[in-house]
Amino acid sequence: MIVMMLGMILFWALVVVGIVWLARSASWGPPHHRHATPLNVLDQRLAAGEITVEEYRERRSVLQGKDDQSVGG
Repeated sequence: MIVMMLGMILFWALVVVGIVWLARSASWGPPHHRHATPLNVLDQRLAAGEITVEEYRERRSVLQGKDDQSVGG
């Protein structure tokens, strides 16, 4: 009887641990927001049609540090 009781406790403990593990490993947001870098977000915005190609090129050059505009004058 004690063995059955311990077995039942172990079973439910494993069920709870499994649920917690699944909840922690699952991302509750969209997959593209997990490890989003600024360049990835920019790529996604272009693909979604939120920005034009010109805007994409300008913003990408700024993010990469290749801004051609001189500061000052």
